[in-house]
Amino acid sequence: MTHLIEIHGLVKRFGPVEAVKGISFTVDRGEVLGFLGPNGAGKSTTMKMAAGFLAPSAGRAVICGHDVVKEPLQAKRKLGYLPEGAPAYPDMTPAGFLSFIAQVRGYRGAEAKRRVEDAAARLELGRVMYQPIETLSKGFKRRVGLAQALLHDPEVLILDEPTDGLDPNQKHQVRELIQGMARDKAIIISTHILEEVDAVCTRAMVIAHGTVLADGTPGELEARSRYHNAVFVRGLEPLGDAVAGDLAGLPGVAAVEWGGRADAIGLYVLAQDGVDLLTAVRDLVTRHGVTIAELRLERGRLDGVFRDITAAA
Repeated sequence: MTHLIEIHGLVKRFGPVEAVKGISFTVDRGEVLGFLGPNGAGKSTTMKMAAGFLAPSAGRAVICGHDVVKEPLQAKRKLGYLPEGAPAYPDMTPAGFLSFIAQVRGYRGAEAKRRVEDAAARLELGRVMYQPIETLSKGFKRRVGLAQALLHDPEVLILDEPTDGLDPNQKHQVRELIQGMARDKAIIISTHILEEVDAVCTRAMVIAHGTVLADGTPGELEARSRYHNAVFVRGLEPLGDAVAGDLAGLPGVAAVEWGGRADAIGLYVLAQDGVDLLTAVRDLVTRHGVTIAELRLERGRLDGVFRDITAAA
């Protein structure tokens, strides 16, 4: 069996509204799929159907060979799911909640205790384990939710906004945790944080209006950016309009734009069809007698690609 997650033509209708319109994809072991899309795109609805928590109007979801509708228990044994909002029993403590989840998962005695302790340690919950969940910060509630999803070490993880509400240090920790698990699992992450896609995802899928608009590696999506292979150059002294004009006339240049930080203005030299302009830009600026303070090649901008793709939908 190659695909740990198989999504075949999923459709979800809420009355006259078709929120998801025949989405299909697969995720293999070792893949981390970033699910991107504007609010209302159908991300959470698709993930709920994939996890078996929402019945599809049409199509099917298969987890490790088990249809989530026809074989729900077998599928969910292989699945860890963090839903939107990370719901939990507010009057329980994390220790009590995770112990309850361990029992639901079929663990007893020393094994249940070990599972709870391991999940709590991985999410650094030690200092809040005996506080009521309702008193915890949004970030800690999120970490409790993630701990329950990981407790049984599933082969498949479906995580809806896993770093929502976390501070920068906590986000970094969770991203490292996901990266550490990725080799042995198939993981879907819904996120609106584009840097998260670059940090942890091996693949990114953009959806809008319930349909898939783009699917590829982060690098492949970045290559669709108008800034892909653009060169940013800044001098110790102002570059000036003459330099900008000559750069615009170089072969393979699509456009030249002023930009950078307020204290470090330079020029972006945009490439036609991703051609390599680095040497030509450096040589031209040097011939103008300008000392180069900064010269770098742009990979592309996911935020711009995301806007272009979703705006056209």
